[in-house]
Amino acid sequence: MAVAEWAGTLVDWRAALDELKEYLAPALGRAETRASGDAFIDGLLSGAERKTGWMLAEEAGLDRPYRIQSLLGRSSWSAETLRHRVQDYVMASLGDKDGVLVVDETGFLKKGAHSAGVARQYSGTAGRIENCQVGVFLGYASRYGHTLIDRRLYLPKAWAEDGDRRRKASVPEDVAFATKPAMAREMIAAALDTGVSCAWVLADALYGSDYQLRRMLEDRGQPYVLAVRSNQHLRFLTQEGLVQTNPAYLADEIEADDWHALSAGEGAKGARLYHWAHLPLNWTTQHGFERWLLFRRSLRSPSELAYYFVYAREGTSLEELAGAAGLRWTIEECFLRSKDDLGLDHCEARSWHGWHRHMTLVMAAAAFLAKLAADQRRATWSRSEPERGALGKWDKRSPNHQAA
Repeated sequence: MAVAEWAGTLVDWRAALDELKEYLAPALGRAETRASGDAFIDGLLSGAERKTGWMLAEEAGLDRPYRIQSLLGRSSWSAETLRHRVQDYVMASLGDKDGVLVVDETGFLKKGAHSAGVARQYSGTAGRIENCQVGVFLGYASRYGHTLIDRRLYLPKAWAEDGDRRRKASVPEDVAFATKPAMAREMIAAALDTGVSCAWVLADALYGSDYQLRRMLEDRGQPYVLAVRSNQHLRFLTQEGLVQTNPAYLADEIEADDWHALSAGEGAKGARLYHWAHLPLNWTTQHGFERWLLFRRSLRSPSELAYYFVYAREGTSLEELAGAAGLRWTIEECFLRSKDDLGLDHCEARSWHGWHRHMTLVMAAAAFLAKLAADQRRATWSRSEPERGALGKWDKRSPNHQAA
């Protein structure tokens, strides 16, 4: 059936899917490659339990997986060109002045030692050191929805320095070892350079602790809320001289009246309430900006705290900072949906370009689903009375209605 009904709204998803394929077609080049790409995306959106070459070939009615496997390996097309088109598609669907960019990494468990970038390394997905690949991803979220817009495979130093392994996995010569924060800087800068609508940049402490990332964003006049560790080194120049401290120590010094119960967004059971406080960081800033150290404390377990560096426009309220910090969960939701529903972690390709091709095609399928949901939201809001008076805010009908 070409038309599905969601919450009283008719969505012609087949026509929307055809539009996506037509938009992506120039990135895939030849007609045969475009047909394989279309079949691959159809398979990702199907109910196939595993999004592997054989499974996707069966969904496409093919006797063998050659065409599907060739799409990731032997065929000639640029995953970067496709990614650019996916990003443009996302911005046309979800772009909003109050949108946020969120960076994070996720792991892909692997057997063997031949897939590009695979090594014994820490995987946040598994919560321990595993034999895996790690990808750094950039997500975009707005009141209309959230999805992934960029991805890069992390290449451990041992891989970067092993010419034989690089050749076998077709790692490009110009790809050198880079830390995950350095990769994040490049992806965020590239997104901002293309004009992505972004009110905040968000990240966890691995990235928030990176001085170069913070400096790059500040030089661009780009507000951020970046998590930092409890022992992050802080230095202040006071009348008594240089003071060195850390967020955990400063949290203990905050007066009881300076903590405020505020929402970090809507969860499955209503508002996700925490106690929040902030202290000014009186360091040099561009005109019109302020730096803050933001604290989040659990209402049920006061010993559970989180800390953030904030670079914000003058006059930004504590409530706004809490709401921005609470949106980092959106990329975790992107990982969960893309793995559970679309096979983000089902990549069989061992090569560098095969990994990036698989991830980009999954991102295209995820962007399609995000657009359908956004169209449904807009249709629902257009029927509501009054006409969404709080368009500049994220409310219970916005994408952060789900649990973090």
